[in-house]
Amino acid sequence: MHFLAILNREGGTLRTTDLDALSDYMRQSMSRAGHGIEIEIVAGAEISDALKKAVAREDVDVVLAGGGDGTISAAAAMLMDTGKALAVLPAGTMNLFARGLHIPLTLEEAIDGYAHGEERAVDIATANGKPFVHQYSIGLHARMVQLRSRFEYGSRFGKILASWRAAFAVMAHPPAIDISLDIGSTQIRTRTTGLGISNNVFGEGHLPYADKPDGGVLGIYISSAANRLEILWFFLAMLRGRWKDLEMVEIHECETAILKIRSPLRRHPCVMDGELRPMERETVLQIRPKALRVLVPSAEATMQDRGGSAT
Repeated sequence: MHFLAILNREGGTLRTTDLDALSDYMRQSMSRAGHGIEIEIVAGAEISDALKKAVAREDVDVVLAGGGDGTISAAAAMLMDTGKALAVLPAGTMNLFARGLHIPLTLEEAIDGYAHGEERAVDIATANGKPFVHQYSIGLHARMVQLRSRFEYGSRFGKILASWRAAFAVMAHPPAIDISLDIGSTQIRTRTTGLGISNNVFGEGHLPYADKPDGGVLGIYISSAANRLEILWFFLAMLRGRWKDLEMVEIHECETAILKIRSPLRRHPCVMDGELRPMERETVLQIRPKALRVLVPSAEATMQDRGGSAT
């Protein structure tokens, strides 16, 4: 296979990584496995153009995208329905999409896994036609991301601290949004402090990511947490993967949902894969089954890494 790696030098943990050493490691690992690789290290503002050129090249089989959630989401959006595969270099803060794909979370292990990888078709979701690989959200999470964007941080650890600062600020003044949500023949009309719609249902007992990335459904999570204690408990439950046990969370599954906002839009942004976006009055959310091809470590390589046998 021929790889083209697009590395966002300003994204995720790559901003504090020796990119020359990482590039050398990529070349050596891929060469040993008989693959070719080109590496482009670009600024954040150049990511979109670099990805477009990569997708247009007929000689490229796999685009290896390295950066934070925004970089991975942008790459997935351009690669869906193209037949080319996406390889996720887990260089973000939480790496939730990579976790759902069972990608090793250290850069070197992920690269070695891709050197002996196999392609797999997984789902991608859309909000008014705009793709996302992890989650669309409004309310608590969107407000937290909005506040975090005002803080300065230069590392993964710094971003985590900024996230907690923003979370505590949100607890003091939680948002409340009037919405209606059409799920098939069911209409829900409520006032919520937080709504998350995920690309496949989040698993239990761990951080919020999908255990089955080709499950073919959206996960819908409506929070009624209203005061500081409830919101703190909700955040802690999310980190522990125990939010499904909370009475303050209403959960649904569907293939298509129509979200209508009845509160003033100017006060409430939305977030798609960690990136702030203007919220629209009406949003159609859909699952696109197996519309994205991804590269994952082969079952044989995974067994060998765990010290087991593939036979």
